[in-house]
Amino acid sequence: MNTVAILISISAILLGGFFILCLFRLNRTLTRLDQMLDSALEGTFEENAFDESRLSAIETKLHHFLSASRARSNRTVSERDQVQTLIGDISHQTKTPIANLRLYSDLLAEQTDLPESAQPLAEEIGRQSAKLDFLIQSLIKASRLENGIVQVSPEASAIGTLSENVSLGVLKKAQNRSVALTVDVPQGLSACFDPKWTAEALYNIMDNAIKYTPQGGKVRVTVQAYELFCRIDISDTGIGISEDEIPKIFSRFYRSSAVSQEEGVGIGLYLSREIITMQGGYIKVSSEPGKGSCFSVFLPRSFQNENESSVF
Repeated sequence: MNTVAILISISAILLGGFFILCLFRLNRTLTRLDQMLDSALEGTFEENAFDESRLSAIETKLHHFLSASRARSNRTVSERDQVQTLIGDISHQTKTPIANLRLYSDLLAEQTDLPESAQPLAEEIGRQSAKLDFLIQSLIKASRLENGIVQVSPEASAIGTLSENVSLGVLKKAQNRSVALTVDVPQGLSACFDPKWTAEALYNIMDNAIKYTPQGGKVRVTVQAYELFCRIDISDTGIGISEDEIPKIFSRFYRSSAVSQEEGVGIGLYLSREIITMQGGYIKVSSEPGKGSCFSVFLPRSFQNENESSVF
């Protein structure tokens, strides 16, 4: 019995020692893996183990993965820089020719000795030049947004100033189309947004509302303050939007068959949504064909993280 007990005791001690050794090795491996991940996050990871162990194999694989990730990241940055350079070149190279086209078309239209049949042609050249300018500038803005070249800088700003400035920008067009434009903004309201780019987004929506509202119609801008957001409603008495088309109107170059005869390239609303969502806001649309539509722009009243933004 004594011999059996001794053997059992020795076996228990050996098993306990083996178990402790396994725990020690596991803890050392986990500690090394934790250090590897920390150095990988800091960008200082280097391969240190060069043996036949599994830990060494993991280090080698992690080193290869990080090297490939850095290469992809560097390639992405390089491609973005190339796109930015290309966009800048396109913008610069097309600005002067288009400006000259518009200038010469204006000068041609002012000539008093033109044949009567040539006058409409001169005016059409002017309209097409303006349309080409608008298209190129819209494409450049879209490309900059999509490639992360444009960086919005939200700051606490007055909603009233924003709404009034944008309304003044579209007032002449509203008057030319005999559309009544009213702005009802309570004093003292503010939100966090980039004034320049948010004005661009609201201008596109207001311009769209005026464009698709018939003569004698109305476009109204109202603002409401909530706890987390300021809501800017841009409503009109225009042709409205069918329910199945609402998800499509924010797509690039989408043009409804019902408005194909109107001027435009179908990129304004796309730009507006991109600009608003980049700032942690969102846009909602309610409409009924023949009874007008309402675009509700929600701007955060305080700074938000990117993952807190929503799109509806």
